[in-house]
Amino acid sequence: MTFKDYFSGHATDYAQYRPHYPAELFAWLAQQCGQRDRVWDCATGNGQAAIALAEHFTQVIATDGSAAQLQQAPVHPQVTYRVAVAEASGIAARSLDLVTVAQAVHWFQLEAFYAELRRVLKPDGLLAIWCYGCPHLANPALASLLQTYYGETLDDFWTPERRLVETGYAALDFPWVELTAPAYSMQVMWTLAELLGYLFTWSATQRFIAAHGVNPLEDLAEHMTPHWPSDRVLMTWPITMRVGRFVE
Repeated sequence: MTFKDYFSGHATDYAQYRPHYPAELFAWLAQQCGQRDRVWDCATGNGQAAIALAEHFTQVIATDGSAAQLQQAPVHPQVTYRVAVAEASGIAARSLDLVTVAQAVHWFQLEAFYAELRRVLKPDGLLAIWCYGCPHLANPALASLLQTYYGETLDDFWTPERRLVETGYAALDFPWVELTAPAYSMQVMWTLAELLGYLFTWSATQRFIAAHGVNPLEDLAEHMTPHWPSDRVLMTWPITMRVGRFVE
């Protein structure tokens, strides 16, 4: 399988600056499962979701196509990390109560991934996929500058897959018995340096740098600095989640 690796080159930054998902999201997912024996966190990245799932499931298998990303994941006695692509997990058939994919399913070869799900999920097992887009900044001037950076500066450097995120996976083929998931969001209070560190992890930022040989965040920082207060700024990422049950 072809693995679209856009994040290995800055795996350390990814682990440091990506926001964390709310604990309530994982508690709700666990409540929907008839059993909580084994869960697969697919495209785990730095293991953020995998560690949270370990609070609710006996065993977590966390895979990613990037060995560099997995090297940044924290060790946990209930989490087993493996280098594997989504479409060929190597997991035993009919062994999973839940499969989760956080901010990554848009990179997959979807038909092959769904075939793998049908192989590894137990009857009545669940699939949960979720994504988030550009953060909402509480400061209007800063929010406008960020939207310009996202939609104009980087416009030519977002891949087509990003459009699936922008629509909250609404256009994604989802052949499962769908559940109504609660609305969740992530919130942080960040300094300008932390926001820039996060924006550096964007795949489009990395492609801009590769194409032009300059970091566009330097210009963004120059324009944001006069508007940045002395303290931290609140930013919010609404999460869109789709959850479906596997029924033969």
